[in-house]
Amino acid sequence: MGLKPHPPTHEWTHHSAQDTDNTPMPAGDIALPLASTAMIFSLPHPFPTLRRWTAFSTLAWMTLLAGCDAATALGKAQPGAGAVALAVWQRWVDSGGDVAAATTWERKVQPGVRADDVEHILLQVAAERNMKDVGQLPLSKELEARTGQPQKLLMVYSFCNPTTARAMVDVSPHMAAYLPCRITLVERDDGLWLYTLNMDMMLKLGRTLPPGLRAEAQAVRDTLHLMLERASKGEI
Repeated sequence: MGLKPHPPTHEWTHHSAQDTDNTPMPAGDIALPLASTAMIFSLPHPFPTLRRWTAFSTLAWMTLLAGCDAATALGKAQPGAGAVALAVWQRWVDSGGDVAAATTWERKVQPGVRADDVEHILLQVAAERNMKDVGQLPLSKELEARTGQPQKLLMVYSFCNPTTARAMVDVSPHMAAYLPCRITLVERDDGLWLYTLNMDMMLKLGRTLPPGLRAEAQAVRDTLHLMLERASKGEI
């Protein structure tokens, strides 16, 4: 099924209460751990254990270099943040440095399940779980209209719970960049695939949420996950 489903980017700057000048961390401080990870990328697959341990040690080294800032951030994170961060980092390593692969979930649509079936199930689950359908973007059809040539299917489905979205943006305005929730249906050479953002990052790597909002965010996460599972299997 491809990569295992599951980093937010981070600028290497110090910005504690006593140091707010955003002075970049010296390149030499991170050059060695990054170089070691890059070296492991070139190793053949008979060394998967070495690849995993290098990914873990590099992440630990970078966290240590970040010092008090990292400790402060972890103190504000949800329980399980470390495990999610490590899983995202591991996917980044396994994908050869593809941040999109590291931060998303994917499911291969089973043979016999048509694109129309996928769309029907996505909308059905959204209605069942009180997620509003807020639009569809038929990119492949737009490209066909522009070029006059057949295109592989590329369809974006957007969903949102407005109340939860507003509350999440109030906690962190940067959450607005993730709105609305999207699931994309992609036709590849080996069939249809579904992709969406790794919602565990929102829950685990974000700031601690009030109990009520955490429950709402968990419901959104679970809905997106259920959409992937049911649509990929054709479970109407």
